[in-house]
Amino acid sequence: MKSFWSKSGLYGLLALLSAASILLFKNAARTQETVTIKVLMQALEAAQWEPLVEEFEAQNPDIDLEIVEGPNATNLVEDLYTSSFLLGDSPYDLVYMDIVWTPKFAAAGWLADLSDRVSDESLGQFLPGDVNGGRYNGNLYRIPFRSDAGMLYYRQDLLAQAGYQPPQTTQELMAISQDLQDRDVVEWGYVWQGKQYEGLAAMFVEVLHGFGGFWIDPDTKEVGLDGEGAIAGVEFLRETIDSGVSPGGVTTYQEEETRRFFQNGTTLFLRNWPYVWRFANEDGSQIAGKVAIKPMVAAPGESSGATQGGWGLGMVKTTEHPDEAWRVIEFITSEAAQKQFVLATGYVPSRRSLFTDPQIVAEYSHYPQLLQVQETAVLRPPIAQYAQASDILQRYLSAALTDRITPEEAMEAAADETRRLLGTN
Repeated sequence: MKSFWSKSGLYGLLALLSAASILLFKNAARTQETVTIKVLMQALEAAQWEPLVEEFEAQNPDIDLEIVEGPNATNLVEDLYTSSFLLGDSPYDLVYMDIVWTPKFAAAGWLADLSDRVSDESLGQFLPGDVNGGRYNGNLYRIPFRSDAGMLYYRQDLLAQAGYQPPQTTQELMAISQDLQDRDVVEWGYVWQGKQYEGLAAMFVEVLHGFGGFWIDPDTKEVGLDGEGAIAGVEFLRETIDSGVSPGGVTTYQEEETRRFFQNGTTLFLRNWPYVWRFANEDGSQIAGKVAIKPMVAAPGESSGATQGGWGLGMVKTTEHPDEAWRVIEFITSEAAQKQFVLATGYVPSRRSLFTDPQIVAEYSHYPQLLQVQETAVLRPPIAQYAQASDILQRYLSAALTDRITPEEAMEAAADETRRLLGTN
């Protein structure tokens, strides 16, 4: 009996070792066959991407899509990408990037040109502003995933009660605001982002366009900050403060401060981004169901502009797996993936068809109006020195808005310094 069990135990052990060897061999083979594609993004959005990652890997078992969680501050994520590229051996295959990073990263030679990987017909399904935001010097370096654009929120209930249509011009906005303030209907007429930071530059792009001005022509490097339109735009912003239509503290406000002013019911008009809609209409909001959106107002005879924002995917030029990285880009930016993401998060898609998709409109009824805003998109200057140019504009705008210098002095100084930056003075 003892001999029998000894032999059986030996046979069992050999069988177990054999099975283990086969399993290890299969796992090793699978590991060798699987390619890892890495991308860095903010931690909050990384969590929102988990369902997309799971579905991608299920459809592409040969690719492990690894999301590296970074800080939630976008400038810190940009710094991490920049540091990895400067060290010369970036661990990333893809770059999930803000639209304003594209020219800087492309000019530095860190991104692969994607022009030959996508047709004009395919690009035509995206919002033009998002596509143009992925170009630099005629080449395509970024495929859009989610979009963003500045717009005007307004209290449709208060306008209707007072017999007003939504304003189309800056003059109408001021007149309506002052009338309803005089009647004590609202405390403030208009709030916007006036603090010295990137949001100030983004807001001012819309004002510039709305007054017929421009910042920098990316092709000629011509600077328009000291033009009549630019100066008139700054004067309009100063007027909102001097007249009491905007609170004096607006020069210290970012997006969230202005949202709270609007959402607490004391303000008639708000310039902000699409994310505000969800908060304004959430349970418990004082203005739920009373808000509408439209393209930004402009000076009489000029056209509205919406500062183009958004995020998309670029490919790292040094990736060892360009074809696999492209498969990730194709999947993530596809109509199906964007729809899934939009329904789950409320972010804005970059594909035009999704703004009128029945399921999305059932969830977000304002998306057809949002499409009208997105179609007025205006880019911040797509130049390699954008960060420095934005810093210059922010400093002089802030000085003019806080009445330290006149709008004309501010814009002339900003234009001169910008020309020195670009070497065109």
